[in-house]
Amino acid sequence: MTAANAQAFAESWPTRPIRAIIPFGPGSAVDVVPRIVFEQMARQLGQPIVVENRAGAGGTLGSSLVAKADPDGYTMLVHSAAHAITPALYPNLNYSVERDFVTVGAIGSVPNIMIMSPSKGFKTVQEYVAASKAKPGSATYASLGVGSAVQMSAERFRMSAGFDAVMVPFKGGAEGITEVMAGRVDFYFCPIATALPHVKEGRLLGLAVSSPRRAEALPEIPTTLESGYPDSDYTFWMGVFMPAKTPPDIVAKFHQEMVKALDAPAVKEKLKTLGVESMPLSPAQFDAQVKREIGTYSVFAKAAGMTVN
Repeated sequence: MTAANAQAFAESWPTRPIRAIIPFGPGSAVDVVPRIVFEQMARQLGQPIVVENRAGAGGTLGSSLVAKADPDGYTMLVHSAAHAITPALYPNLNYSVERDFVTVGAIGSVPNIMIMSPSKGFKTVQEYVAASKAKPGSATYASLGVGSAVQMSAERFRMSAGFDAVMVPFKGGAEGITEVMAGRVDFYFCPIATALPHVKEGRLLGLAVSSPRRAEALPEIPTTLESGYPDSDYTFWMGVFMPAKTPPDIVAKFHQEMVKALDAPAVKEKLKTLGVESMPLSPAQFDAQVKREIGTYSVFAKAAGMTVN
């Protein structure tokens, strides 16, 4: 395709429905949040954006489909920060996270909050860490699997704080919250939107957030960094990627329309209720962040002994 043809193709794009692959099951933040944005974008673009959940193999199944799709702008991947740790956990992937995708843009980030049952009797995160160190091997935390955002938040915090904890995996976040609320599992770094009503009504205690800055939804709760644990932060972002060699003009057009949709008042209000915070990055800036995280989490995964069975 010549440069002139590519530009003409991008100007007329899209002329048919766009397929958005989400490599996780329905109901998660990575599923709910993009649907809100895509609904607005579909109106702007004049074509539907059809979301397909292709869960399996830690998100690699859906990612592989997009990596091998035609680079024509009609297939995209919606992924989370877990995308950046995939190479460390799956060394024999049939695709390259860095080479087989072009970064389109960030949808936003969701702070993860460390929640615990008030029945545990701890008032601060420092009290819990001290108690866990005093009884080695007694600590437990809820997770949605190795490499998930909630596990990464817990492991980043645990490694920095210097105590051992057993990961208790669950298929869904609701099950994890139930077990933490009952006191059968100590803590859970839960997406803030899910935890918010329970914290506000006192059923759960929020001890810290893993984001670099305090959460807008619960500004009174400190970050893990503020609590005295360096390198404990974890940014749970959501973003859009397309197959490598997708025409740059299409990537730029989709990014511009996504920024426009994210700025729509109705979309902003819906995302605010879910605790989603903006990430106003250009595709190049977001791409640089993803590549930095790939390097950072490769080292971290080895240090934490994170492996996929």
